[in-house]
Amino acid sequence: MILNAVTVFIIHNSQRVKLYMCILFIAVDQSQEFPLVIAANRDEFHARPTAVSGFWNNHPHVLAGHDLQAHGTWMGVTRNGKVAALTNIRAPETIKTDAISRGGLVADWLIDEAMKQPTYLNVLRANRHKYNGYNLVYGDVKSLAVYNNFEDTHATLTQGVYGLSNANLTTPWPKVTKGIASLTDYVSQNNQLDTEALFAILKDEDKASDHTLPNTGIGYEWEKRLSSIFIQSPEYGTRTSTLLLVNSHQQIHWYERTFNTRGDVVGNQHFIIG
Repeated sequence: MILNAVTVFIIHNSQRVKLYMCILFIAVDQSQEFPLVIAANRDEFHARPTAVSGFWNNHPHVLAGHDLQAHGTWMGVTRNGKVAALTNIRAPETIKTDAISRGGLVADWLIDEAMKQPTYLNVLRANRHKYNGYNLVYGDVKSLAVYNNFEDTHATLTQGVYGLSNANLTTPWPKVTKGIASLTDYVSQNNQLDTEALFAILKDEDKASDHTLPNTGIGYEWEKRLSSIFIQSPEYGTRTSTLLLVNSHQQIHWYERTFNTRGDVVGNQHFIIG
């Protein structure tokens, strides 16, 4: 299964440039009642056909959405608690037109129930040059790691709150630091988590001030447009927000919210595993 996650083409400095989006916020062991919280946005063209999340017909242990154009996914979980999610690296000068689509990395981890983290890390490293840049969050509800093929780095997510967008795990883009702060404050002050409050963190449309914008080679207009956690425009923006909550009994709750071109909610999904 493959997915060319969120690709935007623009003309900048007489070059055809690709932009990649998606953002993840992850709280590990910050709440006694909810030892794992993942809040994520997927951003893409509104015209790109996508199916809402559900258990896959061919692999009924996998719960994930479906990109119907490339037949892959961007984030998912299994009945046994395996987890994977993908963000792409925004580095337009390094794009390879013949690269393998990255969403298959998410699907491969979820589909293969016997695959272990050390084995998969070897696979990722052996094939990293075949893909454009990505961050892959993978593991299970008790142990997650992030592999960055662009820098060939690997990090285990120990106790803490993390944000991951389209650079490495430690890059302090404004929207990343803002989301980390918001999630940290919320989970530290609330034993019982309100999904509406978590979705509100993902719905933040405030754009970064000009002097704090990253310079990734895509030009001011796109840097500004993509600087908010939630992106809204007629042709491109946040299509899906997802919450994955694991409680102290290892029960998994999956919430998905889908949006139209105006940023209005047009669908809700909720699944419980365990």
